[in-house]
Amino acid sequence: MSNTDLEDDLRGTFERAAASVPESTDLTERATIGAQRARRRTWIISGAAALAVAAIAVAGFGLAGSSDRPSQPPVAGGQAPVSATPTPQPPTAQTVSGTWRPLQMAGFRALKAARPDDPVLVFRADGTWTGSDGCNGLQGTYSIGQRGAFSATSGPQHLMGCDNVPHTGVLKAAKRVAIDGDTLQFFDADGRQLASYARAR
Repeated sequence: MSNTDLEDDLRGTFERAAASVPESTDLTERATIGAQRARRRTWIISGAAALAVAAIAVAGFGLAGSSDRPSQPPVAGGQAPVSATPTPQPPTAQTVSGTWRPLQMAGFRALKAARPDDPVLVFRADGTWTGSDGCNGLQGTYSIGQRGAFSATSGPQHLMGCDNVPHTGVLKAAKRVAIDGDTLQFFDADGRQLASYARAR
């Protein structure tokens, strides 16, 4: 068989095979739709992956931030959160004014002993003080400077003995005074606490 005959035979075979395939007018359209659907699925999968990565990044940033600083509750109006512990204000003659009962005194152990009078100190806003050591009336002057700097003098007094509470010794040695709530504290020049008093009224 010559090459020409072989070519004619193959061409006839291809034509018969093509004639046996059912004709479809929407073959191109279906192929195009299939390609579009494949691209859409690819975009959806890519978008979901991007969202997952973003969510992990946000969560990681939140966890890292929470370990670096304590969480603060939200505050209405955008105001800064208020500290739970207020900053103590320096004492003044007005804030120490009132009657104070001794709670503790360095080196003195007889605060609860029976006495004719209550051992108290009374400070007035005009810079004077009075009181009782349990047996004798006391009086004097005092001043409070910046950051609680303190000085006091005492006037003449009787010296009846009865386990006298040494208010005057505390006031003369005190160089600084502080108020913590309803507690008045006296400190010496080295910062050691000399005594503490509770507000009586």
